[in-house]
Amino acid sequence: MSATDTGRRVRTTQVVLVVLGVLVMAFGAWVLLTSVRPNRIGGLVVWLLAAVVLHDAVLSPFVLAVGAGLRRAGRALRVWVLVVVQAAVVLGSVLALVVVPEIVAKSEGTKNPTVLPFDYTARLLVVEGVLVAVVVAALVVGAMTARRRADRPVVAATTSP
Repeated sequence: MSATDTGRRVRTTQVVLVVLGVLVMAFGAWVLLTSVRPNRIGGLVVWLLAAVVLHDAVLSPFVLAVGAGLRRAGRALRVWVLVVVQAAVVLGSVLALVVVPEIVAKSEGTKNPTVLPFDYTARLLVVEGVLVAVVVAALVVGAMTARRRADRPVVAATTSP
């Protein structure tokens, strides 16, 4: 396959993905306009803007700082350890951003008790604790394998006469 054919395929894929994205956004806008009462759209806009601000002002810098710290430690740790830690940080952060509004809504109370039936605070703490345990285990295993690798004697190649 030539570079021209590859370029055409990439361009075609990009166009298809852009068209699909526009269609999905149009469908979402149609569903929004047909299923949400007009007086509720303002609250939805505020929620969406808050999500963008939280992502850009809190989540992204946090993940970036953790990633930078891990890259410094990356010389001593294996790549899979760094991947596990970064994945846990991203998962934990996104999970917290999703569950915290439920915790707040539950604390304020609802007209229907079946809307938020669980103890979301305890569940969030359990899942975050599991993520921390996975990260600690990955770091311990990674440090042990790095130490074993460093402790191995270097065997010099010998040539037979």
